[in-house]
Amino acid sequence: MFRYFENLVDPYTPYEDTDTPPQRLWPFLWAYSQPFKRWFVVAAVLSIVVATVEVGLIHYMGRVVDILSTGEPEQVWQEYGWELIGIALFILVLRPLFQALDVLVLNNGLMPNFGTLIRWRAHRHVLRQSVSWFEDDFAGRIANRIMQTPPAANEAMFQIFDAMTFALAYLVGAAVLLAEADARLVVPLLLWFGLYGLLLHWTITRVGPASKAASDARSEVTGRVVDSYSNIHSVKMFAHHDRELDYAREAIENTRITFRKEMRIYTVMDISLNVLNGWLIVGVVGWCVALWVQGTASVGVVAAATALTLRLNAMTGWIMWAVSSFFRNLGVVAEGMETIAQPIGLTDVPGAPDLNLTEGRIAFEEVSHHYGRGAGGLDRLSLSIEPGEKVGLIGRSGAGKSTLVKLLLRFYDPESGCILIDGQDVTRVSQESLRRQIGMVQQDTALLHRSIAENILYGRPEASEAEMIAAAERAAADGFIADLTDQEGNSGYEARVGERGVKLSGGQRQRIALARVILKDAPILVLDEATSALDSEVEAAIQDTLYGVMEGKTVIAIAHRLSTIARMDRILVLDEGHIVEQGSHSDLLAKGGLYASFWKRQSGGFIGLSPEGQAAE
Repeated sequence: MFRYFENLVDPYTPYEDTDTPPQRLWPFLWAYSQPFKRWFVVAAVLSIVVATVEVGLIHYMGRVVDILSTGEPEQVWQEYGWELIGIALFILVLRPLFQALDVLVLNNGLMPNFGTLIRWRAHRHVLRQSVSWFEDDFAGRIANRIMQTPPAANEAMFQIFDAMTFALAYLVGAAVLLAEADARLVVPLLLWFGLYGLLLHWTITRVGPASKAASDARSEVTGRVVDSYSNIHSVKMFAHHDRELDYAREAIENTRITFRKEMRIYTVMDISLNVLNGWLIVGVVGWCVALWVQGTASVGVVAAATALTLRLNAMTGWIMWAVSSFFRNLGVVAEGMETIAQPIGLTDVPGAPDLNLTEGRIAFEEVSHHYGRGAGGLDRLSLSIEPGEKVGLIGRSGAGKSTLVKLLLRFYDPESGCILIDGQDVTRVSQESLRRQIGMVQQDTALLHRSIAENILYGRPEASEAEMIAAAERAAADGFIADLTDQEGNSGYEARVGERGVKLSGGQRQRIALARVILKDAPILVLDEATSALDSEVEAAIQDTLYGVMEGKTVIAIAHRLSTIARMDRILVLDEGHIVEQGSHSDLLAKGGLYASFWKRQSGGFIGLSPEGQAAE
């Protein structure tokens, strides 16, 4: 039974991706609600049915009082016995059935799937964002919004069908019941409802902004705390324990202040509600008693009106809390939308084909990119790299080396000019197909918090275990892998490496990254200080392997340690976004220019200080 309702909607049902999701709250929620529309209607109908049954039962309890007042018990049973038995069967069989269907649809059909669908689609959307988009925010805050938005939307949906639809139906039923007894009984109910509506309006207009502010504050706390944890080595190394506490405390205190303001609203709401409910009880029940004194209302009517009023009194706090919770959760959703509803900034052109790589020729044609600052990056750079050519890049910090590589991988789009691979503009082919053809090892290697095997197989998931181990051996990583264990008891290739690979040394991480790229075996290879974290002995051991991996590939290698690129076919010297020198190692030394000055300043193969005294990149 549960499985049937749990499978009413598939949260992973296919849908059409959009680069520009709705920016307003209700269209945003409506877009996510499409697979649930039919079942939302069913949930609303069942909620109304349950409320109608409850009002009907209270009405009938009044009738029972009147029936019991008509004569002796034997006479009452003889005249109304079958009616009472029928009502008893209805209460025992049909009423639980309606309520069971209501909670099964809501609790088992909608609740687990609606939040899952939002989380899945939100994660898919965020994962499509560009690298620069992630660089502009805290990873912790992004993750927090992905995690808190679905339960908030879930809770808002629950309040609609569990509380608000039920309450509205109940209120209408109560008005009809009272009007049936005496139309004047509806007057105090309507007056109370008007004042209740004003209180509700006062509450929700303040709860929404207050809850959004509180949610923003919580996300800020999460972002700051995760930032500290992610950089725990720096925190400990610089002895900034107290500084980090102060940094977190500032955000935590702001959270306390925003939450305190939110709670003040609820306190005013509760006090006002108690006063209003007192007027409701006195108004309706007192008027009923007055009508009974006048002989125009029966004891049953007084009993039913009293039961209804007391039930409404008990419900009003729940309804008010449900409605304010609804708007509070909408505030959380609105805050989450600031992240998960942002348009995709770097998109494929419609119908973008896959990159058809035939030779591996790369051309930069008058490429400029300054990150929107008008300076830095690349400035009208033109460069042609032949198929299979191995090119080294050097230059001071900020010369444009990393920018060139990021543009090639299309982490950014050029502000002007174009980049061609085998004559195809990289901005006109699909990003996935472009990056599948490029293998890259970065200086700051971050591994996934998964096993060694999973990290290496990330380069080519379909590779066999033997191919994976062979790649590790070529990267001189198999020796230390055999000795690895984790706290879960896994060892060797199954050992987990910790967040961003923190359980490994820098050199070990870099060798795993090299093994991953070796396994990927892409026709274009980008090396950004690929051996910088290796000691000289290990670097020498894998240097020949690395050059072997380069065979038959078009290679771009960024290096500070000039000895690692001395054997390249061509070396480019970048300065302020321009190529200022190029040629072989011996040619550039003979020129006596910038490259030669770097070579002379080297200590152990590294570029020394720039003329201005700044450390070169």
